[in-house]
Amino acid sequence: MNTRMSLSALTQAVALAFTFSAGAALAQSGTSDKAAYDEARDAAKAQYESARQQCDGLAGNAKDVCVAEAKLRRAEAEAQAHAQYKNTAAAREDAAKDVAEARYELAKERCDDQGGNAKDVCRKEAKAAYEKEVADAKAARRGAEAQRDAREKTAEARRDAEEEKCENYSGDAKEACLKRAHGEARR
Repeated sequence: MNTRMSLSALTQAVALAFTFSAGAALAQSGTSDKAAYDEARDAAKAQYESARQQCDGLAGNAKDVCVAEAKLRRAEAEAQAHAQYKNTAAAREDAAKDVAEARYELAKERCDDQGGNAKDVCRKEAKAAYEKEVADAKAARRGAEAQRDAREKTAEARRDAEEEKCENYSGDAKEACLKRAHGEARR
């Protein structure tokens, strides 16, 4: 019980440290430049190494769980930094998959505290949760791509409609109308 309580306190401390330090560089800079990205990754690595050393005081599966929690926090921090730096649907999907993998590894370690059928059920539930997270990440990417496609098609349709309105004019008036139509369609 005492080991479990200290493990829980350690987990919370590690999570808090990762949350504030690893993403701080990107948040502070307000941009997604390479230097801020590298700084966020370095902070995540340093926090992981510190948390990993704190796990050395534990033994058995408690230590394995502690290490897996530290790896999860590092994966979360690095994934967030990567997704912000790249700022693409693919990067966000990759980040979500990386975090899902780390969560899955942690869940499997937690299952090791159980035995027999309970352990088997725990592992299968962990696998199901992992598969759901990966599927959700893929769906989010497809959703983002669908939204982008919808915006592009909507803009094209608006431009076509505005161009058609310009057919009522001729000469300079028509040229001015077409310029406005192309300018408004980009918005």
